[in-house]
Amino acid sequence: MLALGQDEIAKYPFLADAGQYLKEQGFTLEQFGTDPDLAPLIEKAYNRIHAACEGDPQSYKSDIIENQVSNTAALPREVFSFLLSIVLLKLTGIPTLAKRFALSEAMRAESYLEKDLKNISNGSNELPIRIIEDLFSITIKKHDDFFVMPISDYIKHSVYFHEREWKLINRHVENGQVFLTPHQTVRLVRKELGTYITSKILTGKKPSMIPGFEKFVNNLLSYSKKFSVSVVSTGEYPPCIKHAIEVLEKGENLPHSGRFMLATFLLSKGQSVDQIAPLFKNAPDYNERVTIYQLNHLAGTSGSGTQYSCPSCEKLRTQSLCFAIPECDNIITPLQFGKRTK
Repeated sequence: MLALGQDEIAKYPFLADAGQYLKEQGFTLEQFGTDPDLAPLIEKAYNRIHAACEGDPQSYKSDIIENQVSNTAALPREVFSFLLSIVLLKLTGIPTLAKRFALSEAMRAESYLEKDLKNISNGSNELPIRIIEDLFSITIKKHDDFFVMPISDYIKHSVYFHEREWKLINRHVENGQVFLTPHQTVRLVRKELGTYITSKILTGKKPSMIPGFEKFVNNLLSYSKKFSVSVVSTGEYPPCIKHAIEVLEKGENLPHSGRFMLATFLLSKGQSVDQIAPLFKNAPDYNERVTIYQLNHLAGTSGSGTQYSCPSCEKLRTQSLCFAIPECDNIITPLQFGKRTK
């Protein structure tokens, strides 16, 4: 277990042993539901979840100011709000909420990690480097204004990215080491950081309902209906499109290139923006306003007025989005699926 100072516990609460921290502070979960002085922390936790699920983490009033907890009393408030958020999510039992919360917390931690990486000196082995090394098994060192890691580590963790900039050929490489900025370094592990936080939520033991928590759990259950998805029939869809829809239905993160493929395919099939938008509700980073804007842009109803085309099968293969089956019959675009065999 990493040794954490006060600021580090507040910034990276998922690294702390939740049960041990509560015990050390002399509190039980039951106290938060019955003690009037502690009850506001449950509401703070609820707001933290709600802000994360709305895709607006800035609306959560954090007690961390300029990378430090604002005062001594702020530390337990910040940590307790995270721990109580996990309890509420466990009691609610909605994986979509847990995954959206985990992604938001991963992005919050990412911003702190980036700032902390910028502040370390060459040769030091400070906390942000140890977090990346211990959690994700990446060997990383500071080199001037950059961070370097072995090619093998980079390839292992960049496999989640399909954008051109993350291809090894487009990276600065010397002596078997890949050079990355602090931002690129932490961005590389965002998905895995989100997975780590999600596992903290989903694998923990679900407590019995705690007096004083009921109202917030019921509110979250009602709120979660916002993210229900009407399943689109995929009977005649090619496997790449089926796979994309399945990823979204499970509440997992579909890469930008996959979302582009799915949206342009469905638009080409005559579906409207209003019909397509609900498919993305389960995405951990879903933002309704941004989704509608992007779909209208792809449909050509905003911006330049150009309607974008569905990528070719060759393009999808380079982005690891192709799941060809014999029925694909050497088609050159997903839009041809089913036509040749007919």
